[in-house]
Amino acid sequence: MSRNLSFFSLGLLVGALVASALFSYFAGSRADSEGRVLKLAHGLDTVHPVHLGMERMKERVAELSGGRLTIDIYPSGVLGSEVQCIEQLQSGELAMTKTSTAAMESFIPELGVFGIPYLFDDEEHYWRVINGEIGSELLGVGIETGLYGLCYYDAGSRNFYSTKKPIRSPADLKGMKIRVQNSRMAIAMVEALGGSPTPIAWGELYSALAQGVVDGAENNPPSFESSRHYEVCAYFTPDAHTRVPDLLMVSVPIWNGLSAQEREWLQVAADESSVYQRELWAVKTKESLANVVAAGVEIVDCDPALFQEACASIPDTLGGTPVEPWLNRIQAAR
Repeated sequence: MSRNLSFFSLGLLVGALVASALFSYFAGSRADSEGRVLKLAHGLDTVHPVHLGMERMKERVAELSGGRLTIDIYPSGVLGSEVQCIEQLQSGELAMTKTSTAAMESFIPELGVFGIPYLFDDEEHYWRVINGEIGSELLGVGIETGLYGLCYYDAGSRNFYSTKKPIRSPADLKGMKIRVQNSRMAIAMVEALGGSPTPIAWGELYSALAQGVVDGAENNPPSFESSRHYEVCAYFTPDAHTRVPDLLMVSVPIWNGLSAQEREWLQVAADESSVYQRELWAVKTKESLANVVAAGVEIVDCDPALFQEACASIPDTLGGTPVEPWLNRIQAAR
């Protein structure tokens, strides 16, 4: 009997060790004999400027740490959707992810401020906010939810594109089903413009456009090209309704588990990658527009002021929300 119990106890011990080893391997951060490895996952393809920015961060972390801190990158949604990756950060299953601030609204309501249409007067106003005190403070507002922002990546301006007809003014959006991110602000914007907002996961959007589930969507030129949405959308309207940055988020449980030196290496590399990615973005935006035009897409003439006027009442609905103080500060920074 005692011998059977002994074998049983041994089995439990071995099982526990195996489970511990597997958890360590599949967790967002693991330490081995050569150093610490952090897992980073996102939904973009490997030619996207944001992915290339993260590749630069990976290189710099390895250089700064002498190989003692490394990053494994999992692109193209192989570890889950944008929301799933955010949830994995909260549990510590994943160390980092790239996410749009729009997708973060459900986790950190304050970040919904970036989704307010025509919030920024121009690109200069946008970068003054992002690179200043306001942008820095917004990176840290989600710490209590287990999410901390390392840096911003440029995602340019978002614009409408459509399958069946050009969108020249808000009147053209009437009755159209427009894919939006699962964002309160994006939904309110399309409703204000007369369209029917339809949240759909990014990875499912190509087929939704091709099959007529939605009549259009909105995004920046590099994403329009890299997703190949131009194959099914013949019209691109540069109304520049929002400037919604991408965020490089890190899991707070994993961040707190890093040494001060490891955190410094990671932050320095992230900041450098942000500058590098912004340079790539400017070049890629021009290339993408030229490429989709060459593929037959029409760049539609429009008057952004008409779209801005239709959305003018949205800020008035935000009184008493977590967004309001940030909206006021950004407007005051004009």
